[in-house]
Amino acid sequence: MVRHIDANATSIAFAQQGSGPPLILIHGAEADHSMFDAFAALLAPHFTVIAYDQRDSGGTRNPADAYGPDELADDAAALVAALGHERAHVFGTSLGGVIAQVLAVRHPHRVDRLVLSSTFRAGTPPLAINPEVFAKLAALRARLPESAGDIARYFFPDDHIARHPEVIGIFSGVSRTAGQRQRRAGILARPVAVDLGGVAAPTLVLAAAEDRLVPPSHTLSLVDEIGGARTLMLAGVGHVAAVQDPAAVARPVIAFLQEGASTRTIGGNDHEQFAGQSLP
Repeated sequence: MVRHIDANATSIAFAQQGSGPPLILIHGAEADHSMFDAFAALLAPHFTVIAYDQRDSGGTRNPADAYGPDELADDAAALVAALGHERAHVFGTSLGGVIAQVLAVRHPHRVDRLVLSSTFRAGTPPLAINPEVFAKLAALRARLPESAGDIARYFFPDDHIARHPEVIGIFSGVSRTAGQRQRRAGILARPVAVDLGGVAAPTLVLAAAEDRLVPPSHTLSLVDEIGGARTLMLAGVGHVAAVQDPAAVARPVIAFLQEGASTRTIGGNDHEQFAGQSLP
């Protein structure tokens, strides 16, 4: 059930389930909180899971002013406080991971443990990360909704789309007005200065081996700046792993947040491999 709470001059829509320590889920640019429906259900036996809609997404209502990662991070911090929590675990994927980075630096007292999934460094222009792909995406977005299937290929492996063609609808763009799309498109153009050395929260960085949008090597490079961060490569999944295979993401996330982790070296790299854990 979707509820609303007023925080940071915005009516934030969110869905809450489960019990235990609070865990905030921050969605990607093309999505809303519903991208986490299956993922949140796996986390709920262990945590109070709060999946919310960012500005101009889902049921959230916000002023028509432009905004960037700073404002979106402030919204997340305000949501944690408005729900009566001192701090919360934070999971952010893609753009949500950028927001989570800024949140962890701007509001360290609100973040318990941090998981960054298939994301890129806050403040880095997407064209500097994967110039060919992001340039193609910009052209494809101009041809929505007929280009939705082509866009989906950057987020899911081809075999997953063949088995689940309904995922193409995620990228149709019809859920947002022209004004909302314009503000969302301008998020990463807003300057943001973030010293990731200031991330105090224990951090897990998840990369997807089949990610065509953000190179896994870029995601994993975040640990060069975040002291003590752990990494894990997820095999067989694309950019939106929490949608494609929610159990594969939930297992290491639960283990990390509960500190039930064991480590070993994978392929000669210092990645963390989390102990297998039965999910309900």
